[in-house]
Amino acid sequence: MSAGGAGEEATSSYSPQTMMGIGIIGGLVGIYLGALLSPTHPVLSFLGGIGAICAIVWGADAVRRVASYGLGTGVPSIGMIALGMGIVASLFGLSIGGSFAGPIVAFISAATIGAIIGLLANKVIGMGIPIMEQAMVEIAGAGSLVIIGLCTVITGTFEYSAVIENVVAPGYIAMIFIFGGMGILHPFNANLGPDEKQDRTLSVAIEKGALALVVAGIASAINEGLEAAFVTALIGVIIWYLAFKKYFEFVKRDAHKVVGTGMLPTEEELQ
Repeated sequence: MSAGGAGEEATSSYSPQTMMGIGIIGGLVGIYLGALLSPTHPVLSFLGGIGAICAIVWGADAVRRVASYGLGTGVPSIGMIALGMGIVASLFGLSIGGSFAGPIVAFISAATIGAIIGLLANKVIGMGIPIMEQAMVEIAGAGSLVIIGLCTVITGTFEYSAVIENVVAPGYIAMIFIFGGMGILHPFNANLGPDEKQDRTLSVAIEKGALALVVAGIASAINEGLEAAFVTALIGVIIWYLAFKKYFEFVKRDAHKVVGTGMLPTEEELQ
């Protein structure tokens, strides 16, 4: 038993193909709907954030599958590298893909970078994880969709110039990097061990994605207006509450016993 997991492929109720479909289709549909509808209905820019949540869930599942081989302290690193690849690929894809194909070009670029890093990790560094190449493709692809989805929430579009002016220049890209990375890396990190379950882990991914939606919604106030910002933040809070409630149900289901510890004893009581 390693620090990162069981040293073998994680068991899953939902197949990698299912999670990939949720991440890619849900991510792209949310991004495109948010960008297409927000010019006339700014409150609908939150749909980009729903796409980002779908991508976060997919990325978190890919992390749990590769990290279960025993990455240990590498779990946070793999989440950060996902968003690092995502930012590079997103800006590249949006800059050359134009006003329509940008997200698709960014996704393909991220997947290509991920494949190269996965090959280097296994063939050069010698990590020897059977699914490393595939996982890095998935994690990088998910990272790019998370970046673009949250940018769409903030700006109401994924056009390169708007993203540079309203997300990169004000520094919101750092916020997206942190919250997106946490959404992808934290779920497995919070649940790793011999009793890790896919549904419990992914409920944390939804919860963290919802927090990213809340923060992106607040940041959108300047571009999309206070009404859109309020609606987006409210939707994020609702999703967060439902996901956290479900997570706690899973915790009670999987725990040996759930008890109240009461208040910590005072110094006099300890003597």
